[in-house]
Amino acid sequence: MGASALAERIVLHLKQRLEIEDWYRRHPEIEDEEIRAPLFGVSLPRTGSSALSYLLSSDPAIRYLRVWESSRPCPPPGTVEGPDPRRGVSASTADENLKGGTRTPSGIDGAMECQDLMALDFKSQIFQAFARIPRYSDWLMQADLNGTYAYHKRTLKLLQWRQPSRPWRLKAPTHMLYLDALVSAYPDARFVMTHRDPSEVILSVATVYADIIGKFSDRLDHGYLGELNLRCWSEAMRRAIAFRDAGGDHRFHDIHFRAMLRDPIGEVRGLYDWLGEPVSPEFARAMAVWWTSNENGERMAKPDPALFGLEPAAIRGHFGEYLARMERWAPFDEAA
Repeated sequence: MGASALAERIVLHLKQRLEIEDWYRRHPEIEDEEIRAPLFGVSLPRTGSSALSYLLSSDPAIRYLRVWESSRPCPPPGTVEGPDPRRGVSASTADENLKGGTRTPSGIDGAMECQDLMALDFKSQIFQAFARIPRYSDWLMQADLNGTYAYHKRTLKLLQWRQPSRPWRLKAPTHMLYLDALVSAYPDARFVMTHRDPSEVILSVATVYADIIGKFSDRLDHGYLGELNLRCWSEAMRRAIAFRDAGGDHRFHDIHFRAMLRDPIGEVRGLYDWLGEPVSPEFARAMAVWWTSNENGERMAKPDPALFGLEPAAIRGHFGEYLARMERWAPFDEAA
């Protein structure tokens, strides 16, 4: 089943890339589209970033990457009349295992991460969510993603073509590993970064990996998944800190996970103040409705550190610099 699912995904992304190039061949004016000042959510996984992306997608004045167009951007939505036949239909038999379930907020028009767009250049963590493929994971950590983000932008232009120009709200934790390449493609990009204790984060994301890979393999190695995620996300944070220290700090707005839980709409208002954009009454109402509906969703059981070979104190030891920065970037008063 896993071999079949992975082969199907590879063919799906090859097919979509060919279709994108065909649309550009027939309509070269797509290249003239402009992607202005996109906002990217970047953070460790499991820090409330998905909930934030869903709140932001409630704004009728913005554009976001919808679940149903993520892995099937063709035909361009601006060319489809009436209800889009992709809406609510999985792109592949494996899609539901990656985009559904109870681990993150979901919905038929929900906001999707950039992983499928990055997979069009075959440099995406989506592939290591199917199987244990350490050589690919090692290669991806050191890969040059300049071409990946150039193609990411090419796809966004296609998605917004023939539609009103609206600011993009995008998101993927993976972006922290490749911020230099991302801003090469998007020189005016800005970032919102959510923060949470890494000892909670790494155990949680390792559990998500185990859930997904367990659907495609009968040889699940929990210890490997713990090591993979600890290595990946500690390096991602190291690179993000280096990027901010090298002159990129002004691009970032920071939100603590607990602050989001306490006052989600207030935190979004703070973000919009930083962006210099208004929160319309319609947007505020939509956020309140979504948050109330999401509060009743099923939550993940507390992961077992021993299962993944991850002790909280040891995890924090890999994130000492980040923990010190978090106190400055996103201070949180428990008593407030």
